[in-house]
Amino acid sequence: MDFKWTKKDLLSLYDLSAEEILCILDTAAEFKKVSQRKIKKVPALRGKTVVNLFIEPSTRTRTSFELAEQRLSADIININADSSSLRKGETLLDTVKNIEALQVDLIVMRHSAAGAPNFLAPLVRPGIVNAGDGAHSHPTQALLDLFTIREKKGTIKGLNVSIIGDILHSRVARSNMWGLLKLGANVTLAGPSTLTPTMFEKVGVRVCHNMKDALEGVDVVNLLRIQHERQRSGFFPSVGEYSKVFGLNAGTAKYLKPDALIMHPGPINRGVELDSELADGPQSVILEQVTNGLAVRMAVLFLVAGCLK
Repeated sequence: MDFKWTKKDLLSLYDLSAEEILCILDTAAEFKKVSQRKIKKVPALRGKTVVNLFIEPSTRTRTSFELAEQRLSADIININADSSSLRKGETLLDTVKNIEALQVDLIVMRHSAAGAPNFLAPLVRPGIVNAGDGAHSHPTQALLDLFTIREKKGTIKGLNVSIIGDILHSRVARSNMWGLLKLGANVTLAGPSTLTPTMFEKVGVRVCHNMKDALEGVDVVNLLRIQHERQRSGFFPSVGEYSKVFGLNAGTAKYLKPDALIMHPGPINRGVELDSELADGPQSVILEQVTNGLAVRMAVLFLVAGCLK
């Protein structure tokens, strides 16, 4: 693909064009080949310093970014909330300005406040890569989901994709929605009416509140966990009730086509949004999502590093 990446930051998929998204996916396809070689390291970021600033807990994303940085030969510094001066009352901007003063090149950032990376990006020289901000955006998760879908289905344009679960509090849902729409998919958001507001219909997605409508005829279903940590009141009667009505299990999976992909960003609450036999079954691509996340994050780091001044 003859397209030149020009952004020093990756903040959200809302900000990207279809061409920019495809540029990342095509670059990731090349980096996936690197991970399949006997020698998995390349010197693409040799001499660059990357700071992983994680102010919110993470397992998959942080590990994936750190391994991606190692595979690209970058120098790595890890900072979390407990080990930073944020606990002493320092502002986020002061923390990042001090990191910038150490002449680092990239900051991979996760924060509980929506918009934190967008606030910082124009104020600092290092590139900012958003690793998740509140309920706002998780661009690399959406990119690895798009990569997995395209790898399995050949294209994204024209596919029917349902995202089911806690849409209201999900940065994954928002990022996937924008990426899928920009690449021409038909998107359905489903879940309890309290967690799936109809306001999303204004951007061109379909909203429904039952599993039969959400699953019939879809090519891909992406299950989301209930984000209790972001909820301030009860949005459904009980976890058991939610699982019965909106979980993907033997009863509801009958509506799926045999070749439909089952996806989940993790962590899975088994027996709630997704039963184990389906999470581990032949239609599941959940572990492939994890594998592809490494290639996607290598691509993102490589592309944004190439635009640093």
